[in-house]
Amino acid sequence: MTIVGEFISFTVAILLLMSGKLFTINFYILRKYSIPEPVIGGLLCSGFISVIYFTSGHKVSFDLDVRDFLLLLFFSGIGLKADIRTLRQGGKPLLVLLGLAAIFMIGQNFAGMGIAALFGLDPLAGLMVGSISLTGGLGTTMAWAPIFKEDLGIANAAELGIAANTVGLIAACVIGGPVATWLMRRHAITPSGIADLDIGASHERQSTNLDYFCVLWAIFILNITVLLGTGLDALIDETGLTLPTFVACLIAGIAVRNLTPLAAGKTVMRYWPATRQGLSLISDMSLGLFLIMALMNLQLWELAGVFGFIITALAVQILLSLVYILYVVFPVMGRDYEATVIAAGFGGITLGSTATAIANMTAVTQQYGAAHRAFIIVPLVCGFFIDLVNALVIAAFVG
Repeated sequence: MTIVGEFISFTVAILLLMSGKLFTINFYILRKYSIPEPVIGGLLCSGFISVIYFTSGHKVSFDLDVRDFLLLLFFSGIGLKADIRTLRQGGKPLLVLLGLAAIFMIGQNFAGMGIAALFGLDPLAGLMVGSISLTGGLGTTMAWAPIFKEDLGIANAAELGIAANTVGLIAACVIGGPVATWLMRRHAITPSGIADLDIGASHERQSTNLDYFCVLWAIFILNITVLLGTGLDALIDETGLTLPTFVACLIAGIAVRNLTPLAAGKTVMRYWPATRQGLSLISDMSLGLFLIMALMNLQLWELAGVFGFIITALAVQILLSLVYILYVVFPVMGRDYEATVIAAGFGGITLGSTATAIANMTAVTQQYGAAHRAFIIVPLVCGFFIDLVNALVIAAFVG
């Protein structure tokens, strides 16, 4: 196996992100269906190393230690742009979206168990292609795999979970944009047209007042927020509650934004009016590079041993997710533009990861305008509440 060093891996990730951006600029079909730019470059890389493996048997892996820090920067930026008034407005929709996600997780697990039984497997093995790997992600998969192996006798639990997470991640990246595009046309949704995006920049070329101090301020306040967030995460760990570190950074960002006037208040905006653009710029690059790196190391050949079961199970799960998004999530969340953006992200909640959900939403808002409430509701549901509810759901099925 060849392991590419950290610096070269980071440089390759930048090149792939640039490639994705260039593809999006030059191919209208990618913009039309809001395919996230990092997905294009990331899948090109994972496909390339898969070709190397299938033709020569040689494995290529990338050293991507910086990836997790980029995710912390991204969610710190989300928090720093969250006005408390928007949070108050999002209270009820947040609870509604969490309820919808919880109901879907139960359906996911019943579907996985049923398909496992059809293939002659232990029905509990189906949980590894249900909410454990798809809603919970890789971290939840690796946390539950030893329990399934040692206590329940499912020897290949980790392989099933990793394979399902891999396929689900790819599917979630691909379906979000087209779903939003279909909803916009089918229901004649009026875009917000708001250029002040939470993350990313519009595809339209625009001149801005972004300057040295705006970027420098954004870097400084992001780093301060990450420091506060990691400290908060350590305090949370002391209570015995386990949550992703990026949740603490999101909370820290919200606190800094709303409790420290100088962080993003009128004084800063008066001297550096493009500070929000600086935050968006760095947050967008952080998310893009994180998702690129997540896709770069996908080793598609590992799916071979459980190919039939995985493909069948994931085909059913993807279909269930699409039907649920179109005919439950979108109507319940209000049938408006915010609901459309949430629908684009819901596939990330149920099939991929928080980063995937936000990447899909970012691609849609770059095309149609900002959706501020959606960018608060979805990260909080994905990163904070969903892990707690999922743990209870999994425990109920196992127990």
